[in-house]
Amino acid sequence: MSIKKLFILFVFACSSLTLFAQSWSLKTAPLMSKFAKDVNPANVLPEYPRPQLVRKDWLNLNGLWQFQPGTAGGTEPQGKLSRTILVPFPVESALSGVMEHHDRLWYRRNFTVPSGWKGKQIMLNFGAVDYESEVFVNGKRVGVHKGGYDPFSFNITSAIKSDGKQELTVRVYDPTDNGGQPRGKQTLNPQGIMYQAVTGIWQTVWLEPLSSGVCIGNIKIVPDVDHSAVKLTVTTWGNIRGTDVAVKIKDGSNVIKTITIKPNVETSIAVDNPKLWSPDSPFLYNLDIALNKGTANVDAISSYFGMRKISVEQEGEFKKLYLNNKFLFQLGPLDQGFWPDGGYTAPTDEALRYDLEMIKKFGFNMVRKHIKVEPYRWYYWADKLGLLVWQDMPSPNSYTAKVPPVDTAEFRSELNRMIRTHWNSPSIITWVVFNEGQAQHKTPALVNMVKKLDPSRLVNQASGGGHFDVGDYLDIHSYPPPAVPYSTAQALACGEYGGIGFIIPNHTWKVGDTYIMINNKKEYTDLYDKFANDLVLYKTNMGLSAAVYTEITDVEIELNGLLTYDREINKAGTEKILASNLKAINDNLYLKEVLPSSQKTAINWKYTITAPTGDWFGESFNDAAWKTGQAGFGSRGTPGGNIKTVWNSKDIWMRQDFTLGELSDEAKGKLALYIHHDEDCEVYINGVLAATISGFTSAYTVVPINADGKAAIKANGKNVIAIHCKQTAGGQYIDAGLSLLSNTKL
Repeated sequence: MSIKKLFILFVFACSSLTLFAQSWSLKTAPLMSKFAKDVNPANVLPEYPRPQLVRKDWLNLNGLWQFQPGTAGGTEPQGKLSRTILVPFPVESALSGVMEHHDRLWYRRNFTVPSGWKGKQIMLNFGAVDYESEVFVNGKRVGVHKGGYDPFSFNITSAIKSDGKQELTVRVYDPTDNGGQPRGKQTLNPQGIMYQAVTGIWQTVWLEPLSSGVCIGNIKIVPDVDHSAVKLTVTTWGNIRGTDVAVKIKDGSNVIKTITIKPNVETSIAVDNPKLWSPDSPFLYNLDIALNKGTANVDAISSYFGMRKISVEQEGEFKKLYLNNKFLFQLGPLDQGFWPDGGYTAPTDEALRYDLEMIKKFGFNMVRKHIKVEPYRWYYWADKLGLLVWQDMPSPNSYTAKVPPVDTAEFRSELNRMIRTHWNSPSIITWVVFNEGQAQHKTPALVNMVKKLDPSRLVNQASGGGHFDVGDYLDIHSYPPPAVPYSTAQALACGEYGGIGFIIPNHTWKVGDTYIMINNKKEYTDLYDKFANDLVLYKTNMGLSAAVYTEITDVEIELNGLLTYDREINKAGTEKILASNLKAINDNLYLKEVLPSSQKTAINWKYTITAPTGDWFGESFNDAAWKTGQAGFGSRGTPGGNIKTVWNSKDIWMRQDFTLGELSDEAKGKLALYIHHDEDCEVYINGVLAATISGFTSAYTVVPINADGKAAIKANGKNVIAIHCKQTAGGQYIDAGLSLLSNTKL
């Protein structure tokens, strides 16, 4: 075709699009992301949507579609639909051009099958549609799908007319809160930690041609680091008689391995001197896979894989998370995957990549994808950039007053599909079955199912939820400071902590609240660093293997992101968060108690809940009238406490005599309080104020002793430690000891 003819066709296409677009316009949400301006209705998310199974020939169906709300029991409408929507943005989103909620929708568009596809099977592919979809081609029903998070395809060859325009119609139904299906953080009544609903097509729609006889249906890739091999299964559709599969493994464009294997059979392929995939070195091998019948090539795809191993290994007293046979402390943010203008759908591929790039720049090595499943390309960027991924299963019945029965069969089915859809991604190292007890059911059975389905990865039974001693993790949530659970049988994780709120004027969806609110960047970074110090302590001494900070971005009125919801403002800056994270991942802080706390074994203290008179904290004070009780002191259910004596009044005063052995000036300089306080407290040593501590902890932590307090400590003599702790609301707890701290083992 001549350049002149191409130009004429281009002008005609643009003119047609302009006429069609007259009924569509971008809406304005309460907040718009910095990427909204890059959305082009004529070229929406143009990237090939499935990077681990790529075909050269395909047709993107994203763009402007006809649309209209539906009704229960409605039949397929005839003729042109009444309105326009930009696919694949959910109907509630500003980028869709609709920004309304409808639980029932009709979509329609025309398409033309490329002439070069004649004689081929035509596959219609949907990245994801929330929730139930029924698809028609030229008025013929081609299939129904349920599930808001997994891709699905229909062979539409028999419905295609011999030539000319083809009509594609999609019916959608999404009950959101009113159904028992998995829906994550969506609600019809957004507030607090629950967000606006997502309905309809929210990932790319595309066509591709397949061989009419036999073709590649799917692939499964399992790296085997210990044996320097990769296990590959190429699944085919159709008659495989006389077929084989030619495989090329490439380092970049350089072919390092060529092998012929059988279809539908797992084959272990040696990878000599493998380059291992890790957050520090996310190397990916390229794959070329060709299905041949005799001398003829009938199908071909390209893909990639990473050589990495995730496991739980014994290290001293504790089970630890290992990557490629070495311990790696995993630290990452919670990532909800919401956009102010696109809902579940990022405006562009650059936007999708941006959040992950920022996670890397902040120094994290992991990300927890929170009760949402992303498009294939999100995992591609995690693979390519080098981030470990904890993948949550979206939960039903998430924190809403109206609780319909859980559709347990649908949950199990979608859990199975989520794993099968994304099990080739090297970045995913953990499947999280439940979150915080939301619709939690049949936990041991579901964990067992996941383990059998994918033994190459770890399984987290419930992050912050009910624990049944199954799977690989014991995972608690703690806000705002992190905490560590105790087990010698499972890897220990703090699956959520932090939630430091910081309001940036003109960059909020709506002013809301969070776990703790600070006023400036210095307060933010100081508190973040304090939590990082806690993680170093817990990692080194108490077996903590992983922690998840809440969160990477603000989401609607939840204002605890490192980034604002519009992705315009980096609240704390990169440098100090990076330094804190690298410290948490790489540093060690060893602890040796010289005055034991009651974390494990109860210690006696003198105490009173009646305000004492006089020099109650001094060495010569007579505490004979005070009661004697075992620490810790507190109320039942306070996180992280070993409660031996109930304390439920507003104040408590405590004293204990102790004697230290030989203690050099250097050792005295390494002394610190080892304390769990809820809430504010003052600590005295030999009558000297050694520390004033505000707020509360959810576990034992280290607090510095000031210079006067250290100077007051006597070696080889009697000492007195005295504490006053105040309580205002919630749980309460106090216990303390003294410890030596060192970056090397003591």
